[in-house]
Amino acid sequence: VQLQASGGGLVQAGGSLRLSCAASLRTFFGYALAWFRQAPGKEREFAAAISQSGASIWYSDSVQDRFIISRDNAKKTVYLQMNKLKIEDTAVYICAADSRPARSGQSESALGYSYWGQGTQVTVSS
Repeated sequence: VQLQASGGGLVQAGGSLRLSCAASLRTFFGYALAWFRQAPGKEREFAAAISQSGASIWYSDSVQDRFIISRDNAKKTVYLQMNKLKIEDTAVYICAADSRPARSGQSESALGYSYWGQGTQVTVSS
């Protein structure tokens, strides 16, 4: 299983970026997907998750109302639209996948995911 994230870069505070994560999952539609992020010297933290059907979505408080997670099962890709970026959003953004049914409490935890990508760097400048 490979998860390849892309779309990161350098952006000014207040700007936007759209991350993509392409998955080599044969049954992509059967996987819950998520974005986590890790800043230098900090632990990995949850950002957003989406259930297999796309009907359930979770966000961390820090990105709620600014980020939007979505999925395209035909393209086997999950996206993270990041708006109103802040300096504190600077991190490596990592996508994750798991075949267990998505549910609250599990989908916001790193323990809820079996497959991880390499990540893409997002740097927000002042």
